[in-house]
Amino acid sequence: MVAAGLAAAPSGGEKFPAPHIEYGMLAPMLIVFGVAVAGVLVEAFVSRRSRYYVQVPLTAVGLVAAFAWTIGLAARDKPFHAAAMGAIGVDGPTLFVQGTVLVLALVSLLLIAERQQTSFAAQASALPGSEAEQETTAAGTTQTEVFPLMLFAVGGMLMFPASNDLLTMFAALEIMSLPLYLLCGLARRRRLLSQEAAVKYFLLGAFSSAFFLYGTALLYGYAGSVRLSDIADQLSKDAGSETLMLAGVGLLSVGLLFKIGAVPFHMWKPDVYQGAPTPITGLMASCTLVAAFGALMRVYYVGFETLKWDWRPFMWGVAILTMVAGAVIAITQTDLKRLLAYSSVAHAGFLLTGMVAVTRDGLAGALFYLVAYGFTTVGAFAVITMVRDAGGEAAHLSRWAGLGRRSPLVAGIFAFFLLAFAGIPLTSGFTGKFAVFKAAVEGHATPLVVVGVLSSAVAAFFYVRVIVVMFFSEPEADGPTVVAGPATAAAVALGVTATVVLGVLPQPMLDLAGHAATQMFVR
Repeated sequence: MVAAGLAAAPSGGEKFPAPHIEYGMLAPMLIVFGVAVAGVLVEAFVSRRSRYYVQVPLTAVGLVAAFAWTIGLAARDKPFHAAAMGAIGVDGPTLFVQGTVLVLALVSLLLIAERQQTSFAAQASALPGSEAEQETTAAGTTQTEVFPLMLFAVGGMLMFPASNDLLTMFAALEIMSLPLYLLCGLARRRRLLSQEAAVKYFLLGAFSSAFFLYGTALLYGYAGSVRLSDIADQLSKDAGSETLMLAGVGLLSVGLLFKIGAVPFHMWKPDVYQGAPTPITGLMASCTLVAAFGALMRVYYVGFETLKWDWRPFMWGVAILTMVAGAVIAITQTDLKRLLAYSSVAHAGFLLTGMVAVTRDGLAGALFYLVAYGFTTVGAFAVITMVRDAGGEAAHLSRWAGLGRRSPLVAGIFAFFLLAFAGIPLTSGFTGKFAVFKAAVEGHATPLVVVGVLSSAVAAFFYVRVIVVMFFSEPEADGPTVVAGPATAAAVALGVTATVVLGVLPQPMLDLAGHAATQMFVR
């Protein structure tokens, strides 16, 4: 691309023509990044006591405006083309993934912005100077930098699945990841576990980014370009060094599979999910998975489509390992956040079964699954933030004994989310699994579906175990209390509503995902 630009450059010292940037097509990302910069300025110039009351509405308005613009782009007659000199692909799957990320980010914002909940918990059970009191101080007044950091991460998530060349995708990967490394450590005044999670995530994330960048370099050596369409053209010609091509695809896949937490690149998930502040965990568990899977589908469906007979067996193995390992290891977990982390690993495997189909139905099923799983996940982590004792969140399973007697509504809602994860009918989890499994069967991947069904059965065991502990165990005398702030309650209500609607009346969302899938990734 650079060589072509030099060849076309006018002689005689004339200036290069200005690049053509379609700002309207890039507006959702630009709005989020612009509001993030404004949030940084708020941190610099607004008094500490007033920052929270400025940052929360500013963040919410930015996310709503970006979502509204995304809907406007999707409603246009022909919104699908490569923008920004071909660096960004604006098409059906991209707009669907971006809209999903923005909606889930809005729900996550309700958790991150909650102040009343930690204040009530501190008043009820914390002594002066205790960890819970420090948590209240950290969440309430001093850590408003979480909002611009969140927006920068969301901006990277919007850019990641839209990237049409590997260098743009690498930049989006870093823009998305770096704020998340910081956000994971924002509970440092409450526990050292948060610092440990941030360091682990940073080190392993940097390691995976190096794999991604090295794979990009090898693919450039193979195709002479980092544009996905150019790599696809080179693969269709079957020219160049096969060693460079296979090594580049393998290393690039490591970086992408790390972000979705596929086995064997999943080891960061349980530690990071457990150590990070739970609202941040909810953001990562929903939005990051959606964005990373959108990028994975773009790379394989656009760049490596002609190579599908080579990478499908590899993805079969990864999907099987991911589903089985996630379901089996989760059985041994006693911390609810670690349990949901391994559950997320298993769900990444279920998503990969839809991608292996390499069909529009597989793509549509995966898109629907991302929406369904995202809402259920945010709701589940929101419930975890509500169950608290003197030390803060009561995430250990033993502390939830008898919760169904203390607070039957909260326990019932959490049980409903767990049943949705298990794929029980009339929940969004069942519809999502049915969509991806059906596409996989039609794509001649029936053995993969059999493994998926068996893994779902294993996963149902540890979900039911949590329900049994909540409803059929004797409550402890010093058991935790349920503290529901208004913002957290709203997040839980949205999660429950989406899980019910997408399970009982899934057709509108299935049609929307199918329509997006018909507008296949542009080159």
